[in-house]
Amino acid sequence: MLSISPTYLLHYLPLIVAISLVFGATRHEDTALILKHSFHTARWITGFMAFIFVVLAFISWLI
Repeated sequence: MLSISPTYLLHYLPLIVAISLVFGATRHEDTALILKHSFHTARWITGFMAFIFVVLAFISWLI
């Protein structure tokens, strides 16, 4: 089902941290608010990617 090497999934963590921190820092100036917003952003992106993965896996299973 997964046609790429699992080591590529290791790039996910630093990428999601960087995206979430930059997105949080553009919205707030307080460190606590940046970290809180970054956590919520990372959770949202991860959930969205998991949902897309499930949909694509289901479609792949149907075909």
